[in-house]
Amino acid sequence: MLSKPDTTTTIELWNGHDIPRLGMGCWAIGGPFYAGDTPLGWGEVDDNESIAAIHHAVELGIQFFDTASNYGAGHSEEVLGRAIGNRSDIVIATKFGFATDPATKQATGAFADPAFIRRSTETSLRRLKRDRLDLLQFHLNDFALEQSDDVFETLEQLRGEGKIDAFGWSTDFPDRAARHAGRPGFVSVQHTMNVFEPVPDMISVIERHRLISINRGPLAMGLLSGKFRADTKIGAKDVRGASLDWMVYFKDGRIAPEFAARLEAVRELLQSGGRTPTQGALAWLWARSPRTLPIPGFRTVAQVEENAGALGKGPLPPSVMTEIDEALAQLRA
Repeated sequence: MLSKPDTTTTIELWNGHDIPRLGMGCWAIGGPFYAGDTPLGWGEVDDNESIAAIHHAVELGIQFFDTASNYGAGHSEEVLGRAIGNRSDIVIATKFGFATDPATKQATGAFADPAFIRRSTETSLRRLKRDRLDLLQFHLNDFALEQSDDVFETLEQLRGEGKIDAFGWSTDFPDRAARHAGRPGFVSVQHTMNVFEPVPDMISVIERHRLISINRGPLAMGLLSGKFRADTKIGAKDVRGASLDWMVYFKDGRIAPEFAARLEAVRELLQSGGRTPTQGALAWLWARSPRTLPIPGFRTVAQVEENAGALGKGPLPPSVMTEIDEALAQLRA
């Protein structure tokens, strides 16, 4: 087990329990899935390695895992279910909204009607081997604001029926986060946030309503790990090699030059206090707000070890945070 983490790296959940302020993101362990020929996963995976990594994360004190019904066309949920099952001491968050065909590994559309939400909930419960979903998140980032009321009314009903304990929205839009912040059971917003994208408007909403900020992309899809070189070519089955509008960190399967320059400007600062770049990127998030809960992805035991090792070092000190701000500001000048 990890030594008891600093109080700045724990967070109180909606159920009153304190957990380490670090989760593990389970997109990558779902394996390949596609929209036509476009890859949406992170390449091939070894389920045995994934399960060993999950078990090691738990051994190191990690109590929060985030997945989605469409990752690997359901395979991520199945692997997590095999590894964790119905353990009450581990919090499992999943998402709904994108439909996939497990047989073909193809995305088949986006849906948010009550019947779909209920079917997706039952499917996630079965795959994850849970009696109840700890946290169910709406996965459609830019869904129409007014139409979202019906979605969250359905989630309130599912909570009343005991199917879910709490719910949230995976969205990068502060107005969408604020829309449902007052609903009983609405506890979190999952959104992009990292050293390169500090999202002050979203953090303002989250802190004002005392929501949990679940940070996807905390390592900028691996860029902030510092392990990619300019000539590194992403694999054909990896989403980072796809030509997608939202894929800003990588272009044509390689590091986007502007982000490579930003990384070099802050690399040494992230490594302060004996941290790796990965650990520094997580420490930056903890220093940015007391409400953050980063969920770095993983595929191996070694990645879990490095991610969890950040907890023992705590947040970056204010002086280093200021230096990072200044270094990135100089690039923008």
